[in-house]
Amino acid sequence: MPAPLTLEGFRADLAEFLYQKPDEVDLEENPLDAGLDSLRIVTLLERWRATGAEVTFVELAECTTFAQWWQLLSARQRGADHADV
Repeated sequence: MPAPLTLEGFRADLAEFLYQKPDEVDLEENPLDAGLDSLRIVTLLERWRATGAEVTFVELAECTTFAQWWQLLSARQRGADHADV
């Protein structure tokens, strides 16, 4: 089983696609305003699904901040008892 997604890993993944450093990622920013398009979101989603996060594209699209993405992803990881926010 792959290692679960951590907040550090989540930030690092976002930073890679936003051309930033992980500590520069503003979790309160809107993903579309930050510059992510649907193709990049799908690519990230597939990466996160590989870690065991059972989330759909539509569910991510309904979120308005990266922080909401993290809440959803951390809550939906296989075997997760609770979300760490």
